[in-house]
Amino acid sequence: MKSRLGKWIGFVVLLLIFVGGPVFYIFRNDIFVGSYEVADDLDGNFFPSLILSLANNDTLLIQPSDTLYLGNPKSYIGIRITPKHSNSRVKVTVEATPFFSRTETEFFLPQAKKSYLLYPNMAWNFEELKNNVQPIPVSVTVGVSLDGKELQQEVHTMMMRSINDCIIGYNDRNGKFKETSIMFAAYVNEENPQIDKILREALNTRIVNRFSGYQSQRPNAVQNQVYALWNVLQKRDFKYSSISANSLASNKVFAQRVRPVGDAIESAQINCVDGCCLFASLLKAINIDPILVRTPSHMFIGYYLDKTHTKKEFLELTLIGDVNLDDYFPEEQLDSTLNQKSQNEISRITFDKSREYAAGQYEKVKDKLEAREPSYVMFEISKAVRRDIQPIGR
Repeated sequence: MKSRLGKWIGFVVLLLIFVGGPVFYIFRNDIFVGSYEVADDLDGNFFPSLILSLANNDTLLIQPSDTLYLGNPKSYIGIRITPKHSNSRVKVTVEATPFFSRTETEFFLPQAKKSYLLYPNMAWNFEELKNNVQPIPVSVTVGVSLDGKELQQEVHTMMMRSINDCIIGYNDRNGKFKETSIMFAAYVNEENPQIDKILREALNTRIVNRFSGYQSQRPNAVQNQVYALWNVLQKRDFKYSSISANSLASNKVFAQRVRPVGDAIESAQINCVDGCCLFASLLKAINIDPILVRTPSHMFIGYYLDKTHTKKEFLELTLIGDVNLDDYFPEEQLDSTLNQKSQNEISRITFDKSREYAAGQYEKVKDKLEAREPSYVMFEISKAVRRDIQPIGR
């Protein structure tokens, strides 16, 4: 009797395994297929400078984290969802914060059991983004409905970076580093109202009578215009400041602290990047084409001497402040000879020495720049760049 009972129990167990197993598998998939998760592209960060500079064009600087995506990746946050049925309809709601208004975005998903990354529309508050000067956490509340059924609301905490944080690179979905140093162009703002004031002061020095860009077709005329800008910044007593660190703690996203043009002018303090962006803004304003040169630990600026871009020169802007020339040219002992010079004479000497030093720096890194080695970047603030990267407006 017990033997026959044991056989029946064994038979029932086998039946449950072969029949009930698939039933459980289907049930389990019915639970998990159709759920979603909130995902972001920049390791939990929003960058105001990135959002502002790309707001009015189709430039896509940051690669989406999935190959199959729908919507606008410039929201930098989305939901990853796998619908149970083909031709599903999804509505994604993002609730309001001080940095963006509430939005609803609808999507049509043609394939069942296929993972989609959906980027909702974001109605950014550009003024709040522009005025955010320190990183703060932001709770992003996301609601999703799938084929009319409301799914559980999710809250995803992001960090809204400071307007001073310039993204210079990130690791893409394959772990490959992507260079984004072109974003420094967002901090070149030739339309800042304070630029005109500096140009008027430069004309008052009588070094040049007018700013004519390349109209004279004489390299010396271009050189004098550049020197006039150098001279007036020295007269404004700009100081070099090495502050460039930020609080970004990520091994996927990398940033550099940069003062916007208006802030740099107001503080009269510049690090190598601040100084290059400010000087490039002045050059752009007088129709001289600037070049930014970035190395792993430094930046210096260049400019073309002619409209056809056949000849270029470079400046080391750390020399614009109160520095010891002997630190840059130890064998020449220049500092001891400057005591009896006038301010304008000293300004001209430092300008010429800045050109000399920067030319040497360029020759040292030229091969690496041409080979496009990581963190060695040189680019013009050209019309093409301006179409992609707009000034952030500070």
